[in-house]
Amino acid sequence: MQVEGKSQKLLRIHRADNVLIVVRSVKPGDREVIDGHDVVFTQEIAIGHKVAARDIHAREKVYKCGVPIGSAKEKVPAGGHIHLHNLKSDYIATYTLDKDHVFVK
Repeated sequence: MQVEGKSQKLLRIHRADNVLIVVRSVKPGDREVIDGHDVVFTQEIAIGHKVAARDIHAREKVYKCGVPIGSAKEKVPAGGHIHLHNLKSDYIATYTLDKDHVFVK
């Protein structure tokens, strides 16, 4: 399902989703109409990444494919990139490798 039936760059998979999938890369200054609101992107966002369909508040559940995938760590404005820097899994711990390749929780 396309956003407003007009977007060539963003895809909403399920009507309950509050994130959209980037299907054509987004550049700073690009404009899209998301759910009737004009959004200007402030950063480059690669194909396959998620953007907020509307303002998402801190601790609010983030939905993709109609199911919650985690909670926002901070407020994310409409069109904002949603990724590990501002999304916390509510289901499994998120691990990263530090410079010495030691798992850090």
